[in-house]
Amino acid sequence: MSSSDTLAALSQRISSGAAKIGIVGLGYVGLPLISAFTNAGFGCIGFDVDKKKIDALAKGQSYIKHIEGTTIAGWLEKKMLEPTADMSRLCDADVILICVPTPLTGTRDPDLKYVTGTAKAIAKVLRPGQLIVLESTTYPTTTRDVMLPILEKNPAGLKAGVDFFVAYSPEREDPGNVDFTAAGIPKVVGGCDEASTRLACQLYEKAIVKVVPVSSAEIAEACKILENTYRSVNIALVNELKTLFDRMGIDIWEVVDAAKTKPFGFQAFYPGPGLGGHCIPIDPFYLSWLARREGMTTRFIELAGEVNTRMPEYVITRLSEALNQKGKPIKGSRILILGMAYKKDVDDSRESPSFELMDMLLDRGGDVSYNDPYIPELPAKRRYQNLPSLASAPLTAEYLRAMDCVLIATNHSDYDYDFVVKHSSLVIDTRNATSGVTEGREKIVKA
Repeated sequence: MSSSDTLAALSQRISSGAAKIGIVGLGYVGLPLISAFTNAGFGCIGFDVDKKKIDALAKGQSYIKHIEGTTIAGWLEKKMLEPTADMSRLCDADVILICVPTPLTGTRDPDLKYVTGTAKAIAKVLRPGQLIVLESTTYPTTTRDVMLPILEKNPAGLKAGVDFFVAYSPEREDPGNVDFTAAGIPKVVGGCDEASTRLACQLYEKAIVKVVPVSSAEIAEACKILENTYRSVNIALVNELKTLFDRMGIDIWEVVDAAKTKPFGFQAFYPGPGLGGHCIPIDPFYLSWLARREGMTTRFIELAGEVNTRMPEYVITRLSEALNQKGKPIKGSRILILGMAYKKDVDDSRESPSFELMDMLLDRGGDVSYNDPYIPELPAKRRYQNLPSLASAPLTAEYLRAMDCVLIATNHSDYDYDFVVKHSSLVIDTRNATSGVTEGREKIVKA
């Protein structure tokens, strides 16, 4: 089959809805993508190396709060989803969307082992007429310079842009945001060649509200880095202002709320105990690493990263000072952390600053427990392997009264903050969650 015939055949399968969509990585990005494509009528094969996820999906069970188990059961019943850990079945998919983690190493360099591992698995079974799209957040040139050469080492000698096609389209998933699902967020698409761009756009147009084609994979990769670095820098600004205004007795949250009444030229960002989620704490360091590789420095971006990284230390300092006012050190004090998720009303704990706060408190001798309605058991973390195995503690009046300090790290809507303050002796509020509490405000310290 000629290259033009290969392209036309895949385009026809996408156009008719007959294309099988393979999604590698069934987490907070992969599962919503399955939802988007099954709703558009496409059959999906879900790949993950985590056998627990595959087993749960096969039983119609969800492990992500905003994807219902009944939804997954519906996919299975209609034969729209086949979950599997068998990577040899990658050849069964016409389109492969890669949604694997892209963490940092201990030295804050990009760790692409999951991307390269997936690319190697695809290369082993690559066949003519497949489209591979990387969605994982990464630095510009990853798709072309890292993933593409691995794919072209396939045993069949297939060539990109001729026999198979490669593109990049950054995920923009916002876990817990009911206003924007995967299908409702515009999709930026850039291919390694013109044909790949056209095919990827054709694919996403079937399932996503709007597709934004760009001239290359590098533009699409840089777009994602810009989006998250923009947030990181602005959050760092309000975090730094928080530390200054706290010293002056000025409430940063009231300042931001006043500033956002300006109808132009200002976008509200809020401080917190540190950055969480997979993207914002990581992406700026990708960019600074890339700059070093190019012989440059990104001082502005690196400074923002330093400010945000310091915030857990600031919170612990404020907590320590508040305990000292009561004649108590951290060592031996019973401290309850409210919220281990990285943001409100989600069960996503990736890069959550709550783990850093817990680690620091334990290191100082604190007797630490936690409560989170979305995280019943403390999940294992690569960076925090020494944390104890804990289950979410009961949020009762008796338990709160037994605490020396309650640290609000995540402002879940489920919490009754009047109840928390009423039955606690000291509350450290990092999220302005207690702003509506009227009684017992003398117990509250903002941090």
